[in-house]
Amino acid sequence: MYRYDAVDRAVLADRAAEFRDQVRRRLSGELTEDQFKPLRLMNGLYLQLHAYMLRVAVPYGSLDPRQMRALADIARRFDRGYGHFTTRTNIQFNWIRLADAPEILDVLAAADLHAIQTSGNCIRNVTADPYAGAAADELEDPRVWCEAIRQWSSLHPEFSFLPRKFKIAVTASPHDRTAAKVHDIGLLLRRGRDGATGFEVIVGGGMGRTPHVGPTLKAFLPPERLFSYLEAVLRVYNRHGRRDNIYKARIKILVAALGAEAFGREVEAEWEKIGSAGDLPGSEIARIRDAFTRPELSDSPGPGDFEARRAAEPAFARFVRNNLKAHKLPGYTIVDVSLKGVGETPGDITADQMDVVADLAERFGQGEIRSTHEQNLVLPHIRLADVHTVWKALDTAGLATPNINLISDIIACPGLDYCALANARAICVAQDIARRFEAPDRAEAIGELKIKISGCINACGHHHVGHIGILGVDKKGEEFYQLTLGGSGAEDASVGKMLGPALPIDRVTDAVEAIVEAYLQQRQDGERFLDTLRRTGDAPFKEAVYADAH
Repeated sequence: MYRYDAVDRAVLADRAAEFRDQVRRRLSGELTEDQFKPLRLMNGLYLQLHAYMLRVAVPYGSLDPRQMRALADIARRFDRGYGHFTTRTNIQFNWIRLADAPEILDVLAAADLHAIQTSGNCIRNVTADPYAGAAADELEDPRVWCEAIRQWSSLHPEFSFLPRKFKIAVTASPHDRTAAKVHDIGLLLRRGRDGATGFEVIVGGGMGRTPHVGPTLKAFLPPERLFSYLEAVLRVYNRHGRRDNIYKARIKILVAALGAEAFGREVEAEWEKIGSAGDLPGSEIARIRDAFTRPELSDSPGPGDFEARRAAEPAFARFVRNNLKAHKLPGYTIVDVSLKGVGETPGDITADQMDVVADLAERFGQGEIRSTHEQNLVLPHIRLADVHTVWKALDTAGLATPNINLISDIIACPGLDYCALANARAICVAQDIARRFEAPDRAEAIGELKIKISGCINACGHHHVGHIGILGVDKKGEEFYQLTLGGSGAEDASVGKMLGPALPIDRVTDAVEAIVEAYLQQRQDGERFLDTLRRTGDAPFKEAVYADAH
């Protein structure tokens, strides 16, 4: 993991001290709410339906045990004993008192954490592959580039007041675990014909009111030219992006309006003006690379009793099938920790559970924890010989649900239970669907099926790229839900297509079950849900859901 230096820590301390004074002035009445609002948002503090919500940045999803324990401390002392991991890989605390916010920032700063740029029209937290540094299929560890982007973009004076918020994802694997193609900029590390690595640059993706899969703007960008090119993209956006209409302010609207080729020509012209002056010197990239601590992994450790345990314990075998992924080194595995226990709120984790994850990472996982955009956690470096012990501890803590990528591994935003922007609830819908498909054998028989739920059109639940997407809408004060089918946030990215008229809340789970049954009837040769849908079209599914309406 990246080790913060004196400069990093000074920035966090200064920001915390500055915000402490701003909060004092707000509480004393020197600042009105309208004056205070942009200041609190710069520090990740939102005013939600019931209380203030603090969104804490987890840069490219990387945490260490000390940081996880600091988050647990905040949950216990300042919240209601839990936090909520989001689709930006951040964590939110939903019950914060304004008077406590400065002390919370101090606690965060002491653990090398912060809430900078988790809100506002700036470059938000960078997303990385949660398996980075461990994945068997990656070209190189993309987190070095994520950290470089974090340092370059944090408090950048030119890009702190963009037309709208701006999101970047970086991955180095052929299987995209970051939803890069629906980001404002997606950076995909590729290997060129000469064997060198470079970035495929995707610009103009996004969800929300007008979802777009981003087009490739540059097929191969040498890494040493990355930052001048990013600067060129952002300058063109800053210059031409609309500020007169919040719904048309994202870069995806600009790219679609100009066309990818015309937008690309503008970027190339700006890039030429910037020249190499906009690039980070190789020595700076080397400094950042050297600041990463490397896990001390032994050569091919033996699997211990892993195979015997798997053969003897069906529950453990199920966990292995669904929650373990291939590590780049023999004798190790990647362990997915599901925050989707049946009946629980997707992404929620208690302070006690945070402590358990921190302890396991410290004892067995090289001190590394990752948060994912699918609202789960990852222990990326676990010896096969230790997996059973880790599983038992997770199971005791209620964190061993064996459902990664299965139907109950549902993404859901906080929805109308918390969010001032939401039109409908999302949490209870996710819980109801998970309960309907609680039987593990049934879930495994269905296979990979990603359900994603948003409580409003802002799409914080990524419903547009769900295999089954569910969007809450308000109809004359009642909660209704639109279903979409066929979305994907992976390398085969696509935006889901609306299935038909919105359904009342009490029909949503039945509709999902009807879709699943139609899929099982239509499936051929072990196809995934998405494969079957793309082969058959949506007619069988529409008939299954709306048959009674005819």
